[in-house]
Amino acid sequence: DQHHLKTMGIETAANTVYLSGQTKSSHINYTIGAKLTSPDVPAIENFNSTQQPQGVQQTVSLAVEAGKTYTFDKNVVIAASNDHSDPQLTHVQAELDQSSFDNTVTTSKDYWEATWRATDIKIRGDITSQRLLRVNIYHSFVSAAAIESGQLDASVGARGLHGEAYRGHVFWDEMFILPFYTLHRPELAKQLLAYRYRRLPMARKNAEAEGYAGAMYPWQSASKGDEQSQFTHLNPITKTWDPDNSRLQRHVSLDIAYNVWFYYHVTQDRDFLTHYGMEMLLSIAAFWISKADYDQANGRYNISGVMGPDEFHENYPNSTTAGLKNNAYTNIMVAWLFDTITTLRAQMPQAAFQAAAQAAQFDSTAEQALTTISHQLTLEINRRGIIAQFEGYFNLPTLDFQAYRQKYGDIARMDRILKAESKTPDAYQVAKQADALMAFYNFDVTTVQKIIEKMGYQLPKEYLTHNIQYYLARTTHGSTLSRIVYAVLNQLDDNDDDAWKLFSEALASDYYDIQGGTTAEGIHLGVMCATLNLTTRNFGGVNPLGAHLQVNPRLPEHWQTLKFKHLFRGVHYVFVIDHQRVTVTADQPSTIMIGKQHYQLQAKKPLSVTYTD
Repeated sequence: DQHHLKTMGIETAANTVYLSGQTKSSHINYTIGAKLTSPDVPAIENFNSTQQPQGVQQTVSLAVEAGKTYTFDKNVVIAASNDHSDPQLTHVQAELDQSSFDNTVTTSKDYWEATWRATDIKIRGDITSQRLLRVNIYHSFVSAAAIESGQLDASVGARGLHGEAYRGHVFWDEMFILPFYTLHRPELAKQLLAYRYRRLPMARKNAEAEGYAGAMYPWQSASKGDEQSQFTHLNPITKTWDPDNSRLQRHVSLDIAYNVWFYYHVTQDRDFLTHYGMEMLLSIAAFWISKADYDQANGRYNISGVMGPDEFHENYPNSTTAGLKNNAYTNIMVAWLFDTITTLRAQMPQAAFQAAAQAAQFDSTAEQALTTISHQLTLEINRRGIIAQFEGYFNLPTLDFQAYRQKYGDIARMDRILKAESKTPDAYQVAKQADALMAFYNFDVTTVQKIIEKMGYQLPKEYLTHNIQYYLARTTHGSTLSRIVYAVLNQLDDNDDDAWKLFSEALASDYYDIQGGTTAEGIHLGVMCATLNLTTRNFGGVNPLGAHLQVNPRLPEHWQTLKFKHLFRGVHYVFVIDHQRVTVTADQPSTIMIGKQHYQLQAKKPLSVTYTD
């Protein structure tokens, strides 16, 4: 009935009111206190508090003089808890006594001044990009800042705190969001990972319920960590409800593993890796070990019953079995995870690794499987080096996109259009967003090549160009995240004009609501943070994936200078980059790589290096 709250009690005293209640489904208790004051009316008289069906209202009646201004301050404090014995009213009363408009303004001002000092991205030569990047920085922090305190058991939803879309659920969008936090506010990133760690027991139950070992995180996560994905999906074209198998996007666990690795890689937080991170990685790995099946015919392992990031393909045409076999992104990330665990193990005390393995129920048999499976997972690659999105993808027919554009105009949601024609996207080579090439967004090209080579495959020359062209011709960009990934891919292929076009569309996607009304349901936090990451990592060229920061700028032609900060392995860096020179300042002695040359930085002494743009 859309009434989510139940009022339990109301108290009033002079100019103060308190309301206590409980959420109907999750049974979270909350108390709200409000105090009404005025600097112009020392002693408020004729004050009235009236109870409403679900709340309380404060009213003041007073005689006013012509030409005189009256100011009223209303301070509100809220506390929430799962603990029924929590003395919330006492906490709220104490906080309310200390609250004032001036205190709130001062606190907010101090927070934002510190935030802009640490995270601002400054561009000279492009006022539009400058403003929109700051819009995205702002929204990235209002969506998650409170979690940094460690007092909230929560994560950041795909739509931030700005609307009801996805019901506030947590998706794989974290993979596009957390790297920005990690490089600027690592404690915030750590708290978001703690949300996932606290739901590790439920992830294990999810896996067990499906007949697997280890931990299987849900595609849509909420307060408990069980699967919250819908079973049906409304097609607004046909006004019908179609089956929804999006829960089969098991790669969400791999995306969580990526964030665990990236946080540790950037911060070197050994306590986190020892007590939380490794247990998560091993639990996720145990799930994939149990999901991989050995094929005697070709001597390789297969992973079936999954969906890739594409989302248009849920199963094979005319198949009664949901899911696909050997999704390229999934298999590449599984191979990466298994190799990463082996690498990280060598960096940990043996006792610490064994404690994590015991907590994850990861035995010696599973340890041996890491290398065996990672080197023998299946990919389908044709002679031109094009990586099949999943096994059998090359057998599907193509679509005449130009004809569909002439008929429908916007074909971003080609899945809905095809279903309205009594067809299915499962039967065609069409993609909503990047899938087979997603790993090239997560890592650099050399890293992905090494993963694929370890899997036993050799890629021909020009394979990346062939893959990018092939999949761009089949992708409708039904997700704003698609533009970000393909902007990176185009830049890797030296298509700077196309990279800029896709980036600028993604940058303005919420501001101009390019998806036709979806922003009203909440901003798209993943693409917002991804534009920030792309600006510093790809345009600024500051790559944090190695042991040292590596700098290879590729500024857009009309950007004159780019300035930003990074926090990497305990060192604060300031970068100022133009088309000829990189100037970097660190607050501690450190090593950095610019182009192919290593440089030793002295504390607080700027280093300027000329490079070839």
